[in-house]
Amino acid sequence: MDSFLNYTVKYLQLLRVSDFIDIGIVAVIIYCTILYVKDTRAMQLIKGLLVLFAVFFISRWLHFNALNYILSGAMQIGLFAVIVIFQPELRSMLERVGRFKVGKIIDFAVDTGGEDISMMIESVVKAAVDMSATKTGALIVIEQETRLGEYISTGTILDANVTSSLLENIFVPNTPLHDGAVIIRGNKIITAGCLLPLTANNNLSRELGTRHRAAIGLSEATDAIVVVVSEETGKISIARNGSLTRNLSQESLTKALKKILLQNIETTETIDKIRFWRSSK
Repeated sequence: MDSFLNYTVKYLQLLRVSDFIDIGIVAVIIYCTILYVKDTRAMQLIKGLLVLFAVFFISRWLHFNALNYILSGAMQIGLFAVIVIFQPELRSMLERVGRFKVGKIIDFAVDTGGEDISMMIESVVKAAVDMSATKTGALIVIEQETRLGEYISTGTILDANVTSSLLENIFVPNTPLHDGAVIIRGNKIITAGCLLPLTANNNLSRELGTRHRAAIGLSEATDAIVVVVSEETGKISIARNGSLTRNLSQESLTKALKKILLQNIETTETIDKIRFWRSSK
């Protein structure tokens, strides 16, 4: 026991501060990765890989040569297989990393002020509540930092101010644009009738229709906020970062949108004040 403690102490003495920082960074990366994949189908694939590794080492320890030979060959192409299998998850993770930019003022906040965003939120909420009352299906996308050009090009360009009456008219049943999505940039309706990607998540409730799956799909691939009104139930939902919050009231929808969008404005204004203060010194 004493020899083990002495060995441990000697080993720790060899470690540098940079080693502890290195270990800490790796631990944080592993922790964040687990948090990201724990509620996705990737978690089941990871469990399967862990079982495969366990069988590999057990077969090697027990000298099961034939089984060990087969698993060794599988391990050699395992990296490429993982990249192919986890392609959707890896792409989504890298896109989120790419969106994280410390101190960057996003274009969305620069183009529009807090008052314009508040008016846009009020119009979206009023339209959603009115369409909820009549069970009119709707799909309203609010663009943030990630530009949605590839989806904008699938619709009809409007470039009009956001108003509740215009949103309600767009989604009137049996009109040319009612089946697609509206994309809002700042306080402008850029386009309507857009096609959005459907989520690949097969664990969603069967109650969710194409609109909800499209909303989740876009929120998985971008940082956009998507407001959905169900045509079947009239219930209002909001999709963000691959998650869907359902059965929102007028108050809860307003609160959620303001918390996300106006917080971006306040952060930008704070950064502007700091830069102005520094430049004036």
